[in-house]
Amino acid sequence: MPNIKFNYLYRDAGNYKTYGSVVFANPENYSLAELEAAIRAWLIDGLWFYAHQWGVPDLHTHSFDNELDHSFHEFESLEFTGGEPNSFLPALPPHPKPD
Repeated sequence: MPNIKFNYLYRDAGNYKTYGSVVFANPENYSLAELEAAIRAWLIDGLWFYAHQWGVPDLHTHSFDNELDHSFHEFESLEFTGGEPNSFLPALPPHPKPD
């Protein structure tokens, strides 16, 4: 059963990007589509999140300008990996069912 690599980034006000990823165990053998749907349901506008709330490393590497920069990170993608887990998947609610 492959683990899941969660790829994300921080994009500052100058559009400089810092990329990061963490690996989650996948004991339930979820598909990438199932996990992505559940994750996007929890993201701000289906794209952004606060690293501290998700338990992933904060990618702010440049000096932070409170007047220009923001504190949210951007979800990029998921992929299967044979890498060892180094983080825990946050408890996500079930994906909302369409009406």
